[in-house]
Amino acid sequence: MIRLYYYPSNASIAPHILLEEMGIAFQLELVDRANNAHKSPEYLRLNPNGLIPVLVDGDLVLYETAAIVLHLVDTPAGAPFAPRVGTHARAHFYKWLVWFTNTVQATQLMYFFPNQYLRPGSDAVTELEEVAQARVGGFLKQMDDVLAGHGGPWMLGETYSALDIYAFMLCRWTRNYTAPAGRPAREHAHLAPFLQRMLERPAVHRAIATERLQPPLI
Repeated sequence: MIRLYYYPSNASIAPHILLEEMGIAFQLELVDRANNAHKSPEYLRLNPNGLIPVLVDGDLVLYETAAIVLHLVDTPAGAPFAPRVGTHARAHFYKWLVWFTNTVQATQLMYFFPNQYLRPGSDAVTELEEVAQARVGGFLKQMDDVLAGHGGPWMLGETYSALDIYAFMLCRWTRNYTAPAGRPAREHAHLAPFLQRMLERPAVHRAIATERLQPPLI
């Protein structure tokens, strides 16, 4: 059985929702990062970077959220959540997923963990948080423009995919952004209904309930 090592509201929520969408049996393993369980010797044997999530699928041990998502959509149960390999749609799927993880997510980490990028006690922490919010704001506008441009309900248009799950996670992380530095995804004209559509999906509802996430959800 597939095992997903997770912590509520972390990057593990994307593969968690995808597994729920796939409708297969899987097991969640809580990594209590509040007590530094992600830095324990046992967890570091799974992921030497000490980051969440990790997916264990038989003898495969996989970390990096985007890699986990790609592995899952390449399985029979996950195939409906990505375009067919070799198509232009699949190429755009790769583009957006890499952009999500390498650009949007990387910038959000600067907002959530500024002390990882600055010397201890630096006076620039607030400035870095504000700059990160502003940059993410530009990325949110780009996502909003994509939805506006094709007029469809999902990132790829009419077809729901794992990209929408990843986008939901990244947008959710902006829920506490504040003006004037930034604003949450829910305040964008096309992302707002997109996020509501995501909340209405049973798989998303199950993942939220299992992880006991509290309002505001988006």
